Amino acid sequence: MRRHRTAAGILLAVGALLTGALSATSADAAPAPSPAPTVFKQRQPQGFWTAERMRGATPLDLIQVTPGAVRPARPAGRETVVPPTAASAKSVGPTAFPQAGGAWTGGGAVPKTSGRVFFTFQGRTASCSGDSVTSKNGSTVITAGHCVKYQGSWHTNWVFVPGYTNGQAPYGQWSATQTLSTPQWVASEDINYDVGAAVVAPLGGQTLAATVGAQGLSFNGGYNKPMYAFGFPAASPYDGTKLIYCSGNSSKDFLLTQDHSLGCNMTGGSSGGPWFTSFSEATGTGLQASVNSFGYVFLPNRMFGPYFGNDAMAVYDKAQAS
Repeated sequence: MRRHRTAAGILLAVGALLTGALSATSADAAPAPSPAPTVFKQRQPQGFWTAERMRGATPLDLIQVTPGAVRPARPAGRETVVPPTAASAKSVGPTAFPQAGGAWTGGGAVPKTSGRVFFTFQGRTASCSGDSVTSKNGSTVITAGHCVKYQGSWHTNWVFVPGYTNGQAPYGQWSATQTLSTPQWVASEDINYDVGAAVVAPLGGQTLAATVGAQGLSFNGGYNKPMYAFGFPAASPYDGTKLIYCSGNSSKDFLLTQDHSLGCNMTGGSSGGPWFTSFSEATGTGLQASVNSFGYVFLPNRMFGPYFGNDAMAVYDKAQAS
């Protein structure tokens, strides 16, 4: 997620978008079948991501969303909960709630399940954030759609580095064998569907989940809940070296989308980091219900994330079955 005062931000042209281009959707309308997610086969970048390359990776740039591009999502569907499989670690004590943005010092599982995502985009190295989630294959990472594909091209040399610490990969670099996103993001970069996933190859004969644990998920879980957002922002005032979090009572975007909203000052590089409901500070586990996605230029301390509905669940299901 980029702060939108920079060239690397998602700038939403609010005045143009508030012209009635958005049509209302009925809350009780029958949901349309979710189209199949789009998949890209990755080549594994053995040895590509040195400590120097990881430190030098810059947050992904996004262009301004054009008028009419943002359309309401349809968060209709039955709630589905996938429990976490992350083993709890010792906590060093509770942290503040709410939190606008600060280093996570509470311990638990989240410092291991969260990580930085690195990839090559248009000839340069870039970074996002991601999260290891419970899955049938034990090898699934959830991130943002723009962290796997943007401007008509899929990112290459894609790796997930859980527990990233200043150029170090304490739990290894997990290379993607395939990356996925919603067809809505792939076709038109619809911000409501900015959800991506990756299937990573085993490392040392072990799956990702067996190595670092995995967080649960919640789909079609509704709005207006306490949320915790995590990521590795790399733009000022952050430098990408620490796991940063925000917490507070989330709300539904009252402007242009049907996404989640949370008070947060994380900057570029945090894109794709997980949002949790039912989060326990003691164990560092929760149910992932969104990802860091975008912000409005006139709300610099507000973060927005896509609603995890049927389309996000279809991406997850496709990834975990691979």
